[in-house]
Amino acid sequence: MKKRIFSGIQPSGNLHIGNYLGSIYNWVNLQNDFDCLFCIVNLHAITVNQDPKTLRDKTKEIAAIYLACGIDPVKSHIFIQSDVKEHAELMWLLNTQAYFGELSRMTQFKDKSDKFKNENIPLGIFNYPILMAADILLYNTELVPVGEDQKQHVELTRDLAKRFNNKFGETFKEPEPYILKDGAKIMGLDNPDKKMSKSAESAYNYISLIDSDDDIIRKIKKAATDSENGIKFDKNRKGLHNLLTIYKMFSLKSEKEIEKEFENKGYGDFKKALAEEIIENISPIREKIKEILKEKKYLDKILEDGANYARNIAEKKIIEVKKKMGII
Repeated sequence: MKKRIFSGIQPSGNLHIGNYLGSIYNWVNLQNDFDCLFCIVNLHAITVNQDPKTLRDKTKEIAAIYLACGIDPVKSHIFIQSDVKEHAELMWLLNTQAYFGELSRMTQFKDKSDKFKNENIPLGIFNYPILMAADILLYNTELVPVGEDQKQHVELTRDLAKRFNNKFGETFKEPEPYILKDGAKIMGLDNPDKKMSKSAESAYNYISLIDSDDDIIRKIKKAATDSENGIKFDKNRKGLHNLLTIYKMFSLKSEKEIEKEFENKGYGDFKKALAEEIIENISPIREKIKEILKEKKYLDKILEDGANYARNIAEKKIIEVKKKMGII
C-alpha cells in the first residue's frame, strides 16, 4: 500500500508562481509514489468574506490549474472540500478535544487577527487549524506537503491525533509535514520581506498562473532588487535572492551555473532572462487552464470521481470516531 498524502489550496485570490513552485510542482512529482488526495478547500476560504459567484468560479479554476500543472486524475484524486460533508463533521468532533490556549498561540491566527478589531475577529480564523486537522486526519494521511508557515498547524494536528488516541483508543495516524527545502517560500516581488500572496493588494506582489506574457514582463521589470553590483546568491540581498531562487526553480540550473551565466551582467539582462524563463514555463499552463475550463463536463466528472473516492474513506473514519466517542 502506498503512503497517503493530503493537501489543498483555497479558491481565493490569484494562484501564483509561489503556489506552483512551493506546492503544485512538488505534488506532480509525489503522485507517482503516493496515494494523493488534492483538495480545493472552499470551507477554509469562507473564514473571510467571499463573493459567492467568485468563489464558485475560483473553485473550478483551481481544479483546472491542478490538472493543467500536471496533476493526473488517474494517479491522484481531486475533489472539492464541501462535497465531502465529513470534513465539517470531524472538525466539530475535534473541536471538543482542542484547547483555547493552543489555538490562540497559532502564529497565523495572531497575524490574521491583527487585521481585525478584537471584537470582530471571525471565529473561523480562530479554529481554522481544527478544520485543517480534520482534513488531514479524516484520510489516515501520513505526509502533508506544507510550507514553513503551515508546519505549526501540522504539529497541532499531531497533538490532536495523539490526544484522541490516548483518550479513545488508536484511531488516527500522526501525520508528518513534508516541506520542500528549496523554493518552498517564494517572497513578494514588491516586498521580499513578506511571502508572495494571492490576496495581496498590489498585483505587482505576485505572478499569477493566468497572467499574460506582457504582465509577466512588466512585473519582473518592477520587481525589487538593490543598488549593489553583481548577480550573486546572497540571502542578505533579499530581493535579488528571491528572483534568483525563482530562476533556479524554473530553469533547473545550479547556483554556480546561474552565477556564471550572469557574470559581468546587470539587472536588466537578468530580469529579461528571468521573465523569458517564467513565460516558457507558465504560458503552456495558462493555455491548458483555458482549455480545461471550457470542458465543463470533463472537469465535473473528475471532481465527482475524486469526491466519491474521498467520501468512501471519510465515511468509514467518521463512523469509527463517533462509535469511540459514544455518539453511535
